[in-house]
Amino acid sequence: MKNKNLVSITDFSKEEIFKILNLAEEFEKNPNQNLLEGKVIATLFFEPSTRTRLSFESAISRLGGKYIGFTDAASSSVKKGESLKDTIMTVANYSDMIIMRHPIEGSARWASEVSRVPVVNAGDGANQHPTQTLLDLFSIRKTQGTLDNLNVFFVGDLKYGRTVHSLLQAMSMFNTTFNFISPEELKIPVEYKMFLDKKGLKYYEHRDFSDIISHADIIYMTRIQRERFSDPMEYEKTKNSYVLRKNMLKNTKENMKILHPLPRVNEINIDVDSDEKAYYFTQALNGVFTRQAIITSILGLK
Repeated sequence: MKNKNLVSITDFSKEEIFKILNLAEEFEKNPNQNLLEGKVIATLFFEPSTRTRLSFESAISRLGGKYIGFTDAASSSVKKGESLKDTIMTVANYSDMIIMRHPIEGSARWASEVSRVPVVNAGDGANQHPTQTLLDLFSIRKTQGTLDNLNVFFVGDLKYGRTVHSLLQAMSMFNTTFNFISPEELKIPVEYKMFLDKKGLKYYEHRDFSDIISHADIIYMTRIQRERFSDPMEYEKTKNSYVLRKNMLKNTKENMKILHPLPRVNEINIDVDSDEKAYYFTQALNGVFTRQAIITSILGLK
């Protein structure tokens, strides 16, 4: 895995995914190790982020490394008109790895083709978010004891939700049954249904999930993303389509856990937070251990 880019979850084989998950378990037990001493990691966030950026920076700091970069493209030379290529080629001279979030789909792949150091995609538009997927897999395996033969419910914005797209591709390796719950306007794109058809996996589409929630092993809630809508009226029409409340959890499976990539808006009521099935804040913590595993694997340190 040394010097390998991570642009899409499909860049990693099943064996490589397991290596990351097993390493994340090790880092969970001992997150403070001096493995990155003398290493500089660039974090280039052309788009707002809280958990992804901070968990990467926490991961780097706990491993004894240093990070450079920016949290807003307006504070970089992009504002002056510098191209993405020039930014990447310049920053690659200053760092051992580039972690990048960008609003344009395909930008991470392009960056990886011009960079002389490994590039890790921290989200490119509505396309992919592979490091979120790896922490999601870590969270699912930790709570379920397995990744195989699970019934996973994806709820909310399935059209623009890059976390959904990445996780769907990863979970397709494990004989998953998928339930897609969304408004008509935010249905899972047809290319992902074709992908599952080729794999011979079962999937079902619903407009409501209150009557089938008892079948879920994992409920993966997502927010309706205002920033992906060009028409504000379309956003207003769909923004509160699904709200998960504590009273809906009464007849759910004992092992069921609720995940969310966060930030949350209205789609999970705060009364769910105290329920033992709410796992989304621990899921965010798991991001530190998983990203430590990703960084050290790609740099050949583990």
